[in-house]
Amino acid sequence: MLALLLAPALLLGQGAQSPQDTPPTIKVDVDVVNILFNVRDKKGGLIGNLEKSDFSIWEDGKQQEIKYFNRETDLPLTIGLLIDISASQGNLIEIEKDAASQFFGQVLRSKDLAFLISFGPDADLLQDYTNSPKLLRAGLEGLKVNSDFVGLHPGPVPTIYQPKGTILYDAVYLAASDQLKGQVGRKVLILITDGEDQGSHYKIRDAIDAAQRADAILYGFYYVDRAFYMGNGFSFGGVSDSALRQMSEDTGGHVFHIDRKLPLQEAFRQLQDEMRSQYAIGYTPTNAAKDGSFRRIEIRTNNKDLKVQARKGYFASKGGN
Repeated sequence: MLALLLAPALLLGQGAQSPQDTPPTIKVDVDVVNILFNVRDKKGGLIGNLEKSDFSIWEDGKQQEIKYFNRETDLPLTIGLLIDISASQGNLIEIEKDAASQFFGQVLRSKDLAFLISFGPDADLLQDYTNSPKLLRAGLEGLKVNSDFVGLHPGPVPTIYQPKGTILYDAVYLAASDQLKGQVGRKVLILITDGEDQGSHYKIRDAIDAAQRADAILYGFYYVDRAFYMGNGFSFGGVSDSALRQMSEDTGGHVFHIDRKLPLQEAFRQLQDEMRSQYAIGYTPTNAAKDGSFRRIEIRTNNKDLKVQARKGYFASKGGN
């Protein structure tokens, strides 16, 4: 099997943090499982005024005691924006630059951080952790189409042994395992892509597991340039959001379909509303075994007309870690 070098130094060393950019230290109870989630009504509207008594939480079918509960959490926010720069997205990049720049300017506070990764045949860190919208805008200006299908210029994920088109799963894995895993507070990955993966070393399950281990919520922005596929005579590509939907729903997010009815800027605005309407539940599992196993979580409400949007589970830490 080809040994895949993730080269975390390449990702983490391109934008060294200055002391003032270092996030505050937050001490947490390692035996407490913390879940961030949203609640929606039948029409999909966000519900932000529920109380602790409105919820119950279950792990592997066994009810757990809610230890902590908060609304509209003020925890630090770390956002990773991953933008597809494969050939099929070329006509959309300028729109993405403007919408993402406006989003960062509105959502980031002094204790928040963001980073920017582009992915196509390679994955590249365009801007490391910062809370500066100006630096993020400069990183966004570096976006350009990369349709190097033979992988002559590999980024953090080597690509020379197999043809690459869009290494979506590898990009998610890198962002979660190398960028987000050591961060505290709320962690979000935003993917702007038409949902196609071509040539990733990692599988979709690997990407999801990495996001779950990092406690990251993934949101897919399903953005398809239909004219590109029709104009180039492709009968494939941009036909399904199934991969984005699976990654998003398993981690507690969902997919925004970007089109004339929902422009990219409006999708970013809705995402801001969603992040401001989050609940946080913490509990100490009755299963105290630190065996690294995956535990399934279900959050229920007393009102059957409401739907909880939360990640499907977590990996128990292993003893000694």
